[in-house]
Amino acid sequence: MAEKPDHLATRLSHAARDEALTHGGVNPVLQRASTVLVASADDLYAPDAWTYGRHGTATHKALKEGLSELENAPCCAVVSSGLLACTLPFTAFAEPGDHVLVSDNVYGPTRRFCDRFLRRWGCEVEYFNPTIGGGIETRIRANTRLIFLESPGSLTFEIADVPAIAAVCRRMGVISVIDNTWSAGVFLKPIDLGVDVSVQSTSKYVSGSADTLGGALFTRDDRLAAKLRDAASDLGLSVSPDDAYLILRGLRTLPLRLERHSSSGLKVARWLQTRAEVAKLLYPALETDVYHDLWKRDFKGAAGLFGCCLRPDLVGQTSQFLDELKLFGLGFSWGGFESLVIHCDPQLKRTAAGSTRLEGPLLRFSIGLEDPDDLIADLDQAFDRLTRR
Repeated sequence: MAEKPDHLATRLSHAARDEALTHGGVNPVLQRASTVLVASADDLYAPDAWTYGRHGTATHKALKEGLSELENAPCCAVVSSGLLACTLPFTAFAEPGDHVLVSDNVYGPTRRFCDRFLRRWGCEVEYFNPTIGGGIETRIRANTRLIFLESPGSLTFEIADVPAIAAVCRRMGVISVIDNTWSAGVFLKPIDLGVDVSVQSTSKYVSGSADTLGGALFTRDDRLAAKLRDAASDLGLSVSPDDAYLILRGLRTLPLRLERHSSSGLKVARWLQTRAEVAKLLYPALETDVYHDLWKRDFKGAAGLFGCCLRPDLVGQTSQFLDELKLFGLGFSWGGFESLVIHCDPQLKRTAAGSTRLEGPLLRFSIGLEDPDDLIADLDQAFDRLTRR
């Protein structure tokens, strides 16, 4: 068998193209099934036999093959949302009486799951400063089961020292998990850096069209993969074949789209830096960002998602500014073709000592595939209207 091509874009274009999955087309068959008929009675209970649609179809197999190319991980599980991808490792690996460490800047619904479900389940949750690096060792206890990271952090975009934290976890026998949605597995390879499990929302950049929900989990550890599969099976988790098909379709063009998101994001962010109304940009790809060197060391590029802190005196005018925008939608998701913006302050929650504290109102921009000059013109007119009020 020939060696795989060096470049990710080529591998994603040619992944899961086996005729058994495509029946001669370039895309996999869209196989919908709940009932599965087996050849003989013995096959009903054969190990690893496909006996029910919830276990996946040829469409799901094709998606997993494609996704595995993203994070250099042979073991891939798919679930029906990004939140499920984030929460499943806690369900799979932690037990009542365990202690888990969670970065203070994780995705809000992940934090909500930890605060509500895990604590009700009898699992102790401790939040830590995302910049702790190798100092995480001081927080590990005898019953610490799992450490959960997100880098860059949700809303505030801190970069964690992922290799340092992963090394401590390996040495002390703690499972490390990271939410890698921002990089989409293209710009950061956490498993190559020593992380045990990488998860991401495929609703975002991977699918790319803002029309489907999904999540994926990656590992190279067969034991951990088996625990994740068992947890998914016990919870009855499944992904519709139609969603699997759409996510794989988006995956084919992911590297190309991310190039545009990245270049446009940098152009818009650099323009925002010139505005008197802006107090601070939270975007590690900018040379002025405090996390830039760490980002440059571990990442191969930047997504089009970043934070923008307005001057404190504009806190009462934030909603008016957002309402003046014409091309930016007001929506909570990101990673699609469309540009979005939200006001983050109502959902911003930080409790760990030393975590990021901001003075002015925080906005989060997701730069889509529109021409960046048009987006800049839209921002310009909104700022001008704001100052004329």
